[in-house]
Amino acid sequence: MHKRKLIEVALPLEVINNASAREKAIRHGHPSTLHLWWSRKPLATARAVLFSQLVDDPSSHPETFPDEASQRQERERLHALIEQLAAWDASPQVLKQACAEIKASSPGGAPAVMDPFAGGGSIPLEAARLGLVAKASDLNPVATLINKALLEIPRGFDTSPVHPRVVESVIGHWPGYSGLAADVLAYGEDIIGAVRSRLSGMYPVVEGPDGSAATVIAWLWARSVTCPNPACGIEMPIVTKWWLGKKKGKEAFVVPEVVPADANGPKRVEFSISRSPGGPQVEPTSLGRKGATCLACGTTAPLPYIKGEGQAGRLRARLLAVALEGNRQRHYLAGTQEWERAADVRPPDAVPDVPLSTHSQYMGAPQYGMSTVSDLFTPRQLHVMTALAEEVAAASDSALAAAKAAGRADADEYARALRVYLGIALSRYANYCNSLCRWRPDPGKEQSGDMFAMQAVQIVWDYSEASPWSNSAGGWLPALKFVAKAIERLPRVTAGSAQQADAAKIDYSRSVISTDPPYFDYVPYSDLSDFFYAWLRLTMREEFPDLLATITAPKHAELVADHERKGGRAEASQFFEAGFREVFSAMRKSSDTSFPATIYYAFRESSGVKSASKGWETILQSIVDTGWSITATWPMRSELSNRSRSIDSNALASSIVLALRPREEGAESTDRRGFIDALASELPDALRHLQHGQVAPVDLPQSCIGPGMSVFTRFRMVLEDDGSRMTVGSALTRINEVLDQVLNEQEGDFDATSRFAIAWYRSHGYGVGDFGGADSLARARNTSVDTMDRDEILTSRAGNVQLIKPSELSWDYDVLKDLHTSNWEALHHLIKVLERDGIAPAGDFLQAALARPDGAVDADLVKELAHLLFRIAEGNGWTKDALSFNTLVTSWSEIQEVARSVKKPVTSQGAFDFDEGDD
Repeated sequence: MHKRKLIEVALPLEVINNASAREKAIRHGHPSTLHLWWSRKPLATARAVLFSQLVDDPSSHPETFPDEASQRQERERLHALIEQLAAWDASPQVLKQACAEIKASSPGGAPAVMDPFAGGGSIPLEAARLGLVAKASDLNPVATLINKALLEIPRGFDTSPVHPRVVESVIGHWPGYSGLAADVLAYGEDIIGAVRSRLSGMYPVVEGPDGSAATVIAWLWARSVTCPNPACGIEMPIVTKWWLGKKKGKEAFVVPEVVPADANGPKRVEFSISRSPGGPQVEPTSLGRKGATCLACGTTAPLPYIKGEGQAGRLRARLLAVALEGNRQRHYLAGTQEWERAADVRPPDAVPDVPLSTHSQYMGAPQYGMSTVSDLFTPRQLHVMTALAEEVAAASDSALAAAKAAGRADADEYARALRVYLGIALSRYANYCNSLCRWRPDPGKEQSGDMFAMQAVQIVWDYSEASPWSNSAGGWLPALKFVAKAIERLPRVTAGSAQQADAAKIDYSRSVISTDPPYFDYVPYSDLSDFFYAWLRLTMREEFPDLLATITAPKHAELVADHERKGGRAEASQFFEAGFREVFSAMRKSSDTSFPATIYYAFRESSGVKSASKGWETILQSIVDTGWSITATWPMRSELSNRSRSIDSNALASSIVLALRPREEGAESTDRRGFIDALASELPDALRHLQHGQVAPVDLPQSCIGPGMSVFTRFRMVLEDDGSRMTVGSALTRINEVLDQVLNEQEGDFDATSRFAIAWYRSHGYGVGDFGGADSLARARNTSVDTMDRDEILTSRAGNVQLIKPSELSWDYDVLKDLHTSNWEALHHLIKVLERDGIAPAGDFLQAALARPDGAVDADLVKELAHLLFRIAEGNGWTKDALSFNTLVTSWSEIQEVARSVKKPVTSQGAFDFDEGDD
């Protein structure tokens, strides 16, 4: 029998989720800034999951932790370590302690960790950071290169730099990969200097407001077509916004004007800049899916017409404005014909004419004639990109010479590493140096954005052509610095590898699985990655001839449910399901089963656990059918800093982590009744365990999938009443029904007052009900309305009864002087104090409540009550109430920490000198 791991029992979800959300604000030095990848898991999540997956739960050691209290105390210690470990700046001492815990739970030696869908590399990198052998694999060559750059290539290069300029200017110690990072930055600076010398004629000097040469940040363009009205025929710009800057007091926007035919040309639209605080007075010309409107005659150019013009190569562009660097603000000049002509150059001869996918759901630009990667760039940008690629090779040669001159035995390998990182920097920069980047006019921004703001290649009508020489967003050097910082902060990996392979054909021997597989049809990785693949292939094909052998990224075997690629939605679904069956079967055959496997899955649907999306149901069914049992499910929230506290009626996690074990050999079958009976028997204890842990009420339904599916997947199969096999979707429905039943049955654990209040709240919330119904309900629970009125649980006036909200409770309340209190009352006063005064006063209140000699308040029951009331509030759409209950639970560990702190002894008070007749 394998020992249960921490992830199979309890996780500090709120801690992990908060750390993951905070991580999204970290820019410089984060590994994700090395190169873009989609749906990358936060490092905090990956690190915490791996640790919890490998470390024993205290219940696995009854000889050391014989009872629930000692086990809970040990879990709290491990959870506190996870809190430190999940932090972005976790200290070496914390990492060392985490490694020791993993080692102590691995008597056969710490295992290797395999991620067969490695993507952006979060899981393998964090496995390496925890001192484990990390094995990364992915079918996509771009993902494989990213993982090589994280795990393989830097290893052994924790040495001094070789660039003469750096060597001469800096003398000292180069910790970690800082020497390598310094060389990447220095040679990258040489590259842009050489490119600027070659292409300076394409970028005219622009005079600023003071008459001196100004630094151009970006050239702002709008695509245009000929007006379809034969009587007009003007070149009509397609613009989604006229705004340039929205900072209060420094507003700026483009003003279009239709100019009649004159000596300077035919009828046309010209542009000027206004700084009026009133903002644009002319509506944007883009009409979205309807097309665009002509400024001159008002004719609508429908979208099919614009697409036809694009496919015929007749889409043009007009220069709206030029953004200049200024003193604490941006300056804007209207575009001129001279500057338009400067950009009208022939594209270079050698460009990456890699064909783009025409997937209608994600690939909008190809529908307008942009059929290759090179079509997504202006001719001037293509000159920049191809010149950068040529200079990458030259820089690598220079680095080789410098390394040999320094007497380095690894000169060839070091120069190759620099070429790889500079090639990655070029590929990364392509995301900012193309004609699908928007200008961002919002306060604090006023800069060029990137192409992949969304996971799609969308058409952009008014786009920003960032200056490659600028030190603002969109320039080469700012992009390069992100790469150098990421290299500098990489953990020193002693053992790790990355390979390109089909996940169904990998050898999983002696490896623990942790992976984040594709999410049905959520991201078309290979279609999108062709944009980067084209530039990586241009600079690194000689370094990786096998990895970069094909013209585009492999698509046929990619495990996504692409209905266009597979000829229909049914066919795509079948391909996806069959593929996952193969993968899970391969894992089942050879992976290290002394540890659970962990699988991430996106769960963004608004349906909750009451119904399952096709992708979610497919992956669960594949797990069941290939002999796995699900032992835990944990919702991970990492989208926004407040996402973990979001409780819109069905707010769900950004992903769910499943813990898997091989199903026991010889598992029996059961029927529907047997399954429901097993759920009813086991779910109460599992639910209470979750409630007593750090699981927010909003996360409880998803967390309960784990113990529920653990029951379902324990059986070889579950038969419905008609003899058919129960599906995963049906099982999820049964789990949710039993969860509601168990939550309702928990009411019996509470005191009479709380039982009444729960039942009344379920029917009325904090609204008004009639006295007669309240009186009957109270008598059935051995209490009375009058008693609860006196105890300030509710108000009873003129035949109307209403529960008192936390915010309406008296601030003069003293829990030690209250003759008759209850868990309901304690919960509501806690919410009142927490929402007004915060954690510490709430902890003080809880400490006092728990100090009552009569033991009327039970901390575990108060927390259970918050869970129960959240479920009721959420089900009724009482969002504000639900937020209060959820926030209390997510703050519970901090409140308890304050409550457990040592303070002055609480003095027993005369209020507790009860008469014998008092209850």
